[in-house]
Order: sequence, then structure tokens, then C-alpha cells
Amino acid sequence: MAKPKSGAQENNLKWWQLSLFGVGCTIGTGFFLGSSLAIKMTGPSLLIAYVIAAIGTYMVFDALSKMTAQEPLEGGFRSYAKKAYGRWAGFSSGWVYWVSEVLIMGSQMTALSIFSRFWFPKVPLWLFAAGYAFLGLVVIIIGVGLLNKLENILAVIKISAILMFIIIAFLAIFGVIDGDRPIEYPNSKKEILPGGIIGLWSAVIFAYYAFGGIEILGLMATKLKDPKEAPKAGRVMLFSLMIIYALSIGLAVTMVSWHRFNDKESPFVIALDTYNLSFVPHIFNGALIIAGFSTMVASLFGVTSILVTLAKEGDAPASFGKTGKLKVPLPTLILTVLGITASVLSALLMPNKVYEYITTAAGLMLLYNWLFILASPRKLLKLKKMDKVKHLIGAVFVLIAVSGTLFHETSRPGFFISLAFIAIIGGITLIMNVRWKKKRKRVLYPWPTA
Repeated sequence: MAKPKSGAQENNLKWWQLSLFGVGCTIGTGFFLGSSLAIKMTGPSLLIAYVIAAIGTYMVFDALSKMTAQEPLEGGFRSYAKKAYGRWAGFSSGWVYWVSEVLIMGSQMTALSIFSRFWFPKVPLWLFAAGYAFLGLVVIIIGVGLLNKLENILAVIKISAILMFIIIAFLAIFGVIDGDRPIEYPNSKKEILPGGIIGLWSAVIFAYYAFGGIEILGLMATKLKDPKEAPKAGRVMLFSLMIIYALSIGLAVTMVSWHRFNDKESPFVIALDTYNLSFVPHIFNGALIIAGFSTMVASLFGVTSILVTLAKEGDAPASFGKTGKLKVPLPTLILTVLGITASVLSALLMPNKVYEYITTAAGLMLLYNWLFILASPRKLLKLKKMDKVKHLIGAVFVLIAVSGTLFHETSRPGFFISLAFIAIIGGITLIMNVRWKKKRKRVLYPWPTA
């Protein structure tokens, strides 16, 4: 009787807790910092990019949550890909995700270290990176319960920082507080859409980065008390994010001309720079650290969970799926630590542009997995015509983001590097597929054939 009770305790997540968890693991440095670069590219029209990304992300989660509601699977999106299209799909999807998240975590930890040096300039970057990695692993080892509570707490803190900006911004717009410069309202087509359609197209990928993490929400959806509430959790989460993003970015680009933004500072710090509020840089630096740490921990949960299910299903060494006293198998932890270490060292030692190309490639690889998610329900569910249309729209919007990278000099190399990664994993998948067929043949026909 003890075993069912344990399972019940694990699957006791309420839908609103999953929504808050989703907000916690989604609002990260892609929004707090990356949106500045996107504003620089496309100005106030970035809001259109966020709408495209929000709709596309909703379609992806709609597909994922419906599969979860019908049959919760521990491996989430990769298990559905495997069930829909065969072992090759689950294998390639899982390893594409693992490689991309490990690469992204290197940049997350490096960014966290840089933000921390705002207060402690003499501490070496590698020491901060090691500290954040250790804390993240501790959270994962303790278990999902602590992860959920931590993400909920950090979500509240991040939302509070954004709400603080919104309140101050409204006070500034209505003249309650005065700045050194007048508010620079966009008042022409050139101010609203400075980069033209191509600039907007190129910026869509950065809007998607602000919604990244939806696949982790799918992994957590299996912990719901009632998996059928997964679609509701996703709708509430994405609607909340869309309101938060649109309002805060809209206010930022209303207060300051688009050409004042840069990729080194948060758009909120830049927007409030003229108001001599000495506490603002400190608050948003803290928010950046919290945002980066929470998305890093969510990524750690994702890569360890995927590696365990890969092992359990024979797509990784069996030792990666055997848990002992730890919540996570020791070989899985060791491989993840080695991967993160290599990624952090690459971030610290490689030229900035080269590592930026690699992390852009890793971000694109996550979107390729989203296409798998959108394609899987066609094989697994009895879809209505409207569902098919929604998932097709989601795929089109994801492809808009991917193709837009070809029009921006910083993102373009990342696109081709992502194809190289896919080719390598695809080649390994083909080799493994031949081995699986031979093994299956030996099982079916154990006797010699003429």
C-alpha cells in the first residue's frame, strides 16, 4: 500500500500551481535582457513579434497538453514523438533537447556570473558559475517538490519587479515623477517600424526565446493531480505572460526612443535611466539573477528527466535510469555536470561571437523539437479540423521565427550551426536505427536463415 501512496504524493500538483511554475521557468534573461536587442532591431513593432510568439507557443502547448491529458508519459514530448513516429523520433528528439539545453545552460551560468559581478567585481566568473551550478544540482537532487516551490517563489519575485517597473512607468508618463529628458513617444512609421518587415521578421526569434521552456511545463504536467487540467494551466500561463510582456515592453518603448536600447542593459533600466532612481539598477540586476537562476534550474530538471527516460527506454546507457538513494541517478548527474562544465568553459574561453552563434543554434534546436510536438498529435489523437488548423498555424509561426534568423547577421551563423548539430544527431540516429533493426531481426528470427 505504501507505493501507491508515494505516487499519489508525487502527482498532487494543482493546475494553478503548474501555471505559476510555467511563469517561473519561462520569464528569464531572454525577456529581462534579450528584449533590448530585439527592440534595437525592430523598435516598438516588437510587440507584434511577441503576439506571433505567444500564439505559436500556445499552439505548441495546446498540442502537448492534449496528449498529456489523454495519456501522461514520463518522457513528455519525446515519448509522444516516439509513440507517434517510432524509436528514431524519440531518440533524436531526446538527444537534440539534451544537447541544446546543456549548451544554453553554459550561457545562462556565464550570464549569472556577469550579473553577480555587478555587486562583487573581484570574484572570478568561474567561481560564480560553479556556485550556481552546485545550487541548481542541489535543488534537482532534493526533488520536484522543492523545484515547484522554488519556481513559484521566484515567479512572484520576477513578476513583482516587472509590476514595479509598470507602476513607475505610468507615474512617469502621467507626470507624477520627472526625468532629465522628456518622454520620447514614437510618432512616425520609422519610429514604430524602424527595421521594416525584415527587421520584424528577424526579431521574432527573440520573442520566442522569451516564451522558451514550454516543453519543461509539459514534463511537469505529468505531476498534475488531474492531467486533463493541463490545457487550462497552459492557457492561463500564456495569457498572463502575454499581458506582462506586452504591457512592460510597450511602456518601455513608449518612454524611450528605440535607438537608445542596447544588448548590455535591461530595457527597464534604460527606460528609467533618466529618473535618477538609484535603486532601479540594483533591483533589476537582482531580477536578472533570479530570472537566470530559475530558468537554469528548470533546464537542469529538463535535461536530467529526459536522460532518465532515454535510459529507461533503451535510448541511453541503462545506468542513467537507475536511481539509488539520490532522486537522480548518479551517472546522469555526472554526465550533466560534465556537459555543463564543458559548456561554461566554452562560454568563458571561446570568442564571444563564436559562443553566441552556438547558443543561437541551441535555441533553434529547441524550436525544431516544437515542430515534433506539433506533428505528434496527428498520429496519437483524434483531432478535430480546428485542432489540425491550430497546429498548422503553430508550425508556420515557428518556421517564421526560424527563417527570420537568415536575415540577421548575428543569428545567421547560428542557423547553419543548428543544422550541423541536427545532421550529427541525425547521423547517429541512422546508425542506431540499423542496430535496432538487426537486434529486432535476431529476436524475431533467432535461428540461422538460408
